[in-house]
Amino acid sequence: MGGTGVIEGMAGTADTGVTETGATDSAALAALHRVFGFDAFRGEQAAIVEHVIAGGDAVVLMPTGGGKSLCYQIPALVRPGTGIVVSPLIALMQDQVDALRALGVRAGFMNSTQDFDERRMTEAEFLAGELDLLYLAPERLRLDSTLDLLSRGKISVFAIDEAHCVAQWGHDFRPDYLSLSLLGERWPDVPRIALTATATRATHKEITERLGMPSARHFEASFDRPNIQYRIVPKTEPKKQLLAFLREEHAGDAGIVYCLSRNSVEKTAEFLSRNGVEAVPYHAGLDAGTRAAHQSRFLREEGLVVVATIAFGMGIDKPDVRFVAHLDLPKSVEGYYQETGRAGRDRLPSTAWMTYGLNDVIQQRKLIQSGEGDEAFRRRAQGHLDSMLALCETARCRRGQLLAYFGQEPDPAGCGNCDTCLVPPETWDGTVAAQKMLSTVVRLKRERGQKFGAGQIIDILLGKRTAKVIQFDHDQLSVFGIGEELGEGEWRGVARQLLAQGLLAVEGEYGTLVLTEASGAVLRREQEVPLRKEPERPAAAKGTGTRGERKAKAAAAELPEELLPAFEALRAWRAEQAREQGVPAYVIFHDATLREIATVWPTSVGQLGGISGVGEKKLATYGEGVLAVLAGLSGGAAPEAQDTAPASGEDAWPTDEPEPDDWI
Repeated sequence: MGGTGVIEGMAGTADTGVTETGATDSAALAALHRVFGFDAFRGEQAAIVEHVIAGGDAVVLMPTGGGKSLCYQIPALVRPGTGIVVSPLIALMQDQVDALRALGVRAGFMNSTQDFDERRMTEAEFLAGELDLLYLAPERLRLDSTLDLLSRGKISVFAIDEAHCVAQWGHDFRPDYLSLSLLGERWPDVPRIALTATATRATHKEITERLGMPSARHFEASFDRPNIQYRIVPKTEPKKQLLAFLREEHAGDAGIVYCLSRNSVEKTAEFLSRNGVEAVPYHAGLDAGTRAAHQSRFLREEGLVVVATIAFGMGIDKPDVRFVAHLDLPKSVEGYYQETGRAGRDRLPSTAWMTYGLNDVIQQRKLIQSGEGDEAFRRRAQGHLDSMLALCETARCRRGQLLAYFGQEPDPAGCGNCDTCLVPPETWDGTVAAQKMLSTVVRLKRERGQKFGAGQIIDILLGKRTAKVIQFDHDQLSVFGIGEELGEGEWRGVARQLLAQGLLAVEGEYGTLVLTEASGAVLRREQEVPLRKEPERPAAAKGTGTRGERKAKAAAAELPEELLPAFEALRAWRAEQAREQGVPAYVIFHDATLREIATVWPTSVGQLGGISGVGEKKLATYGEGVLAVLAGLSGGAAPEAQDTAPASGEDAWPTDEPEPDDWI
């Protein structure tokens, strides 16, 4: 969501989820075929499009890659007037508009990056009815001049992109979104469609209330992204762990690495670059020119890694992001899901990888306690963090935990493609260990009137006579050395899991550990404490962890060897076109479309027009060029495999088209 998203999520006739032609308006299907080159909608798209074209309001929850943008683009093309898209993606509006124009869609935008003449030209086009879609940032709708302009034109539909920004308890609240209820008040006859890629039931309800859409029809697709493998590993040396992960599984792949602080972003990008991984930093502390340059490189180059704070990602129309890595614990499951959803938009195997440790938990607890907001806000933030910790510490299917968080029913048998399914973790009765750690906290408080962090408590349990232990005479405590049966890493795991289970709490700016109301039941032996066993070393998920095995999984999307020269020649031609036009390669054609061209080997413009993803505009612009590339190979004769159908139903339509739902 948030960008063009004009092809991903659409199905060709080979896809089993297509909607029958008669189920939606013929004008919508005609636009779908003429502009985007497809003959049928996928999943809920047809019902949403039909509902909005008929004038109904809609709230749409679909995962990244589900084809949300299509749900307002088709109505904007079919209904009279201009579709107004409210989007926070100022930095990417130009790219979004360029991608739409490449499809023959009359698109424009208005934001602070334009000069006076550019803005006046866009206004004139809107008033003359010469735009199909007009992108606006939400803050522009607070200006009387913008509202006056819109009142003088014809509006077909209002699309409110990234609608979860309106939710104050969501993961990316934007105050400007609170005023968007005025759209329904001022233009009651114009349908509105609010779209988001991630929202809990509570956020979903808040979106509806704050946007003033009580009669809107709600559409909710599955949040499952089965091509993404979710993995969380214990944090030891995070930068080195990340480097090993990239070298072993994603060498040469494009990806995003998220860090909590700007300093960590800079150091991680420099570390990767020094060790042979091409990486650039991205955070709000960089000047606008550097951020724009790094973003442009990521869009246009293959194999670049961006190390970023959460300020990067929304609206990035890049289908082949093969991994998203987190070196720090996200604040919420919603934020984590949104960020990991930026991987694998082409539906090929991808990885959501995270390192997670005790300090992450303590740091996040401290941030909540010291942050702005009232007590209710802190309680809600703590609830978000508790859900994130539950995801990290679960011994069950991680994908199932994610789906359950969003109110959807997981497969009780597990997904078979997350670390806890592929390598089920061992659990053990940690009741005695918990009692020892809690008792140490009690002794420090009762006997010395002191509170310490996890490091000092673990040193006491292990019987380490460090300078700090000796300074405070902690080697004289009765609990000194009672935990030598576990190693330091194991004790840190105990502390982390006790925090996650609410049996310990973090207090004060120094992150000291204190008991909770629930601690007493454990100390009195009234409650057992099951714990995950800490692995001896971080390991890739067995069976699917290596790059070669991931490639094997993607075999259905690969071409026969005899067709690879044609595919590579088409990719080279596409790269040249992209360089000449200054746009990302996927704006020309997507890999799935090129695969089908290489497979079918069309010899005429008419045959090329039958390829999924080749609409009228692209056929007119690039048709002769594509045919010339094929004619130059083997004298224009296709190999014997030319009559071979695409390898699978998924490959029969361009699954690598981006559906930009991400945050930048």
